[in-house]
Amino acid sequence: MTKFDILILSNGPGELTTWVRPVVKALRQKLGNNRDEVRISVVLSPCPHASGKEAAIALSFPEVDRVQSAEHFWQFLLWGRTAENWEWSHQGVVVFLGGDQIFPVIIGKKLGYRTVVYAEWEARWHNLIDRFAVMKPAVAAKVSPKYADKFTVVGDLMLEAQSPIPNPQSPIPNPQSPIIGILPGSKPAKLAQGVPLTLAIAEHIHGKIPDTKFVIPVAPTLDLQTLASFADSQKNPFLETFKFSGASLVVSAQSHQYPLLRTAKGLNVELHQENPAYNLLSHCSICLTTVGANTAELGALGVPMIVLLPTQQLDAMRSWDGLPGLLANLPGVGSTFAKIINWLFLRRKGLLAWPNIWAKAEIVPELVGKLEAETVGEMVLDFLAHPEKLEEIRTNLRNARGESGAAEKMAQIVTEEIGK
Repeated sequence: MTKFDILILSNGPGELTTWVRPVVKALRQKLGNNRDEVRISVVLSPCPHASGKEAAIALSFPEVDRVQSAEHFWQFLLWGRTAENWEWSHQGVVVFLGGDQIFPVIIGKKLGYRTVVYAEWEARWHNLIDRFAVMKPAVAAKVSPKYADKFTVVGDLMLEAQSPIPNPQSPIPNPQSPIIGILPGSKPAKLAQGVPLTLAIAEHIHGKIPDTKFVIPVAPTLDLQTLASFADSQKNPFLETFKFSGASLVVSAQSHQYPLLRTAKGLNVELHQENPAYNLLSHCSICLTTVGANTAELGALGVPMIVLLPTQQLDAMRSWDGLPGLLANLPGVGSTFAKIINWLFLRRKGLLAWPNIWAKAEIVPELVGKLEAETVGEMVLDFLAHPEKLEEIRTNLRNARGESGAAEKMAQIVTEEIGK
């Protein structure tokens, strides 16, 4: 039997890629790769942003030994049994990296394991959790002194993007041929507007600088056919909104190594499916991205970006968490709720991109409103014509990243709990 078990609790695609991936890597580096000594399991809980591919993503991490998908979570939470009836060692640690913080309390008691919670903004159940790894000192500021020794500041796991590894198959940057990354998101609510807008922007830039290369690092939860459907005028009515004439998927092109989205104007946009796409992104002169974890990864890599939040159709934005998301997706009346929620959001919005949140200032542009491809395209062209502006953004991103090493500190805390 395995000597120690580490059980990772997580939920959505963002948590898996920006929290779980670096932590399991750090755990293996610290505890070794002997699976008879230490086994790492991932159990997923339901998430409103889930695509259904989260289990496959977790299984793709070489450090992970076994994964249970979210559909079996409640059975595990209530009865302590997995769908495949996993056996557990007598000693172990439950590590919370997404979901509800009550979950490690319940599961830790059932398994008799120590519990470690990564708390980004708020820490709960102080008397029932063994250790808290928190993003900032402010998270622990209001904690009773009798629990203070449970708290360790580790930093922001979203900063843990790995340094790019040279890859001979990756595009090689050419100062005369800028590479622009396009990250329109992974969920339908964002893709419906993001795909036609960013491709229309790309066509405008390509018309002015024909040798510009455009690349899309495809989200691991998204297949190529689904992505292409949002560039199809027969399937996505927003193409007309952004004056975009459409694009089609080209899977096997003789002169291209990667699948393409080929627009009606003849622009080829390469589709890259390697994950994570840090090496590709590090070669980009600038990226066009929506809000979300993408901005954290780009910021950690020091890649300049323009963050886009188009609002041509307020009722199209329905990917909110909690009650707002439920209201916005109600049959019949959801559209009305979505318009109201998004109108209120736009009136009160603060900083949206993670690098700006870190810096408490808009160090990368956030464009919110009825965006037009030509206007955004001209902004990109201005950045490309003035490389000193891009360098200023890179410098500000490096300064905003803060202290690295959160995953290694998490691994140290887990190791200490194994020892107990």
